[in-house]
Amino acid sequence: MTPAELVRDHTIYSCVMGSRAFGLATEGSDTDRRGVFLAPTPLFWCFEKPPAHVEGPGEEQFSWELERFCELALRANPNVLECLHSPVVEHIDATGRELVSLREAFLSRQAHQTFVRYAGGQRRKLDADVRRYGAPRWKHAMHLLRLLMSCRDLLRTGELTIHVGDERERLLAVKRGEVSWSGVESWMARLTEEADRASTTSPLPAAPDHARVEDFLRRARRSSALSVLQPDADHEVVEVVVPAGGVGET
Repeated sequence: MTPAELVRDHTIYSCVMGSRAFGLATEGSDTDRRGVFLAPTPLFWCFEKPPAHVEGPGEEQFSWELERFCELALRANPNVLECLHSPVVEHIDATGRELVSLREAFLSRQAHQTFVRYAGGQRRKLDADVRRYGAPRWKHAMHLLRLLMSCRDLLRTGELTIHVGDERERLLAVKRGEVSWSGVESWMARLTEEADRASTTSPLPAAPDHARVEDFLRRARRSSALSVLQPDADHEVVEVVVPAGGVGET
């Protein structure tokens, strides 16, 4: 089975990410797609294992195998957590619905370290651009500010919201280079300080719920195996718990 076939035939969840999910899209913005596929369990019984992720088959498309996705989400990887909270879901099946219903199980105060560490890496790249070219890549500066906002608000409320809402125009002004670099630096510093303070009183748990996520993954693997080994038999179905508000299905 090719990587493209895994994505085509076994995707359990796919969404739009990037500017279109963040509420920062403008004319000509790309459509970034992210997804999660569940590789058939028997593929893991071979010497050559299925891939942990697949780039494509479309442009601006990237997918993770379910286990890898869960591993990264439990580590509070910003890109993965935000994927699971996209407001623009394009496809979801029963297993994908339960994955979405587990969103809060992945969230913890560990997000403070991972988000801020990721932001620090992006900030160093911006500083290097300023030293070399006299200005940062303004689009990247905008997205770094957005990430810091998301981190602060997650720690404050316990909920991850990636749409920028009323901050859209202010952030787009940064993208257009209408805000001085010193002004952007001050904004970044303030957001970082606010996130640091929020981390000390955050309603989030200290660690994610590994046991709950592992139980889900075990049942998904078992169901996949039984569907191949006993295609005509009744077998365990992954229990679906749809979160409040629901998620649309293609």
